[in-house]
Amino acid sequence: MQVIDLKVNFKGLCAAVLFGVAIAAHAADAPLSGGPYVPTPPQVVDEMLRMAGVTGRDHVIDLGSGDGRIVITAAQKYGASGRGYDIDRELVDRSNSNARKLGLEKVVRFVEGDVLKADISEASVVTLYLLPAMMNELRAKLLRELKPGTRIVSHDFDFGNWRPDRSVSIELNEKYDTSGSWSSTIHLWTVPQPDAR
Repeated sequence: MQVIDLKVNFKGLCAAVLFGVAIAAHAADAPLSGGPYVPTPPQVVDEMLRMAGVTGRDHVIDLGSGDGRIVITAAQKYGASGRGYDIDRELVDRSNSNARKLGLEKVVRFVEGDVLKADISEASVVTLYLLPAMMNELRAKLLRELKPGTRIVSHDFDFGNWRPDRSVSIELNEKYDTSGSWSSTIHLWTVPQPDAR
């Protein structure tokens, strides 16, 4: 009889299953929701901003900004300005409060609102951590409203048949607020000229 030794991170597995259940339940109520709030791990935030080549000349817009960490990090590390949009009033208030505490309220702000109606015209970089249904819904808006050359960076989810210019996977020790062995994929697109879309 052959014995197979399986090493399973039970806590991590449970977190992933619960995350999936939460997504399914949330999606049943709001099919175009970006999903439940899940904080982006700091390593992923850093890699997203690095891949986008963020500088002090950029205006970063985060759609589904959660606690504001991507826009705030872009301002702190690179001197970028930015704006975040989220439908959760409590998260928007927390983000604006964090920006004030860090003295960044003049360069970043957070707005309660539907990402499908967000003003993204000033963006030179757009960041996303949204579920596939919302990613697909946003695709037309991004191509219609963003200037050619604008960089779009997404954590884990892509735009289906609009293939990224580049994708990178990184290993993490924590994700979904759970320790373990995890992987995240970061995708980068550059908005093409209208005749190339």
